[in-house]
Amino acid sequence: MELQDEAVLCFPQLYNTSCRNPASGWAEVVLLHVTLSFIALTTAALNLLVIISVSHFRQLHTPTNILLLSLAVSDFLLGLLLMPLEIIRNTACWFLGDVMCSLYNSLSFIITSASVGDMVLISIDRYVAICDPLLYSTRVTEQRVKVCVCLCWLCSILYGCLIVIDDFKIPGHNNACYGECMITVGYNEGIIDLIVSFIVPVTVIIVLYMRVFVVAVSQARAMRSHVSAATKQLSANGVKKSELKAARTLGVLVIVFLVCFIPYYCVSLAGDYLLSNTHAFYVLFLFYINSTVNPLIYALFYPWFRKAVELIVTLQILQPGSCEITIL
Repeated sequence: MELQDEAVLCFPQLYNTSCRNPASGWAEVVLLHVTLSFIALTTAALNLLVIISVSHFRQLHTPTNILLLSLAVSDFLLGLLLMPLEIIRNTACWFLGDVMCSLYNSLSFIITSASVGDMVLISIDRYVAICDPLLYSTRVTEQRVKVCVCLCWLCSILYGCLIVIDDFKIPGHNNACYGECMITVGYNEGIIDLIVSFIVPVTVIIVLYMRVFVVAVSQARAMRSHVSAATKQLSANGVKKSELKAARTLGVLVIVFLVCFIPYYCVSLAGDYLLSNTHAFYVLFLFYINSTVNPLIYALFYPWFRKAVELIVTLQILQPGSCEITIL
């Protein structure tokens, strides 16, 4: 009977301090690992296509696409790093050590914060483009957007390190046994995280896009009507049809993000017990799958992305001067 108990331990040699292996059945574990690993690989591959597309083709170097590039980078890192480590953390024993656990915890906050920051910047970009179109080209320049993106990532890195600074001081101090990797933050840090990563950005995103939605609807109605006054007003506002289409597309992106992000954060706020629950793991992966869906949204709404993927897959981007190809 003792041998059977040792067989399900993460570290049989540490009988009194080892965690039990969470694997419930060989077939179930293999199926779960294959499925989630496929999602992780797909997420990384799709977002890599977005990164290559926006980076390579000069015509795609616009302020809005730079924001999409930043979002794709965070989604790519999530699929390449966070998803595989999260699979290990929840479906198997953690064999990577306490220091790697602390780095993983910090990385999860960094990438999540960067994604949230990118969504806020995208909302601001669309707000200015739709609600103040005459000043958009002067206010939202490529250089300014690059500076904002760099600041977003810098703040996310600092935030991700500071929020789990206790883990770096004493790695593994929150783990109840060897073979476990817990994500825990103190009460004060939790309040700060609630405000900085959830309440403030979600409020900004919703308020800005509600305003964008109202203006977009009014412009769409003006386009459909042939009343002279409305047509003149539309021309005076200077809102292009392409900007309205971009607002709708990015609106879908933001809505999907909120649908995936809000349940994840509600579960995170419930505490450590719920975080270790199987259902919480799937809610967390719902947020991660948002990174898989984003490139599919681009493929559905952006013809330039479909054309770019075709050029990448057929290796035409390796030809001299391919960066100058007309893709819009």
